[in-house]
Amino acid sequence: MPNVIMYTTQICPYCVRAKSLLEKKGVAFEERRIEGNREFMREMLERSRRRTVPQIFIDDYHVGGYDDLARLNAVGKLDPLLGLSPNPEPEVTEEEADPT
Repeated sequence: MPNVIMYTTQICPYCVRAKSLLEKKGVAFEERRIEGNREFMREMLERSRRRTVPQIFIDDYHVGGYDDLARLNAVGKLDPLLGLSPNPEPEVTEEEADPT
């Protein structure tokens, strides 16, 4: 399982959405709250070159914010980054495929 780090603040609604999406997938992540923590803020700025939260990293890959995370999920590219296997397609029996 890759290492997922998310830089957040307490009152950020996009942070809440990003955490919820990862939790629904059963993915553990490290939350680094930047308010009041200059070290985490400096680290986030150096790694992402962005000032907004959340900033999400999967290992060394910079996903970006919640919209970027949701977009990756929508196109099926998030699960492979997270080391999750896609849900297998349900098997279709011959009777179901050709009901006549």
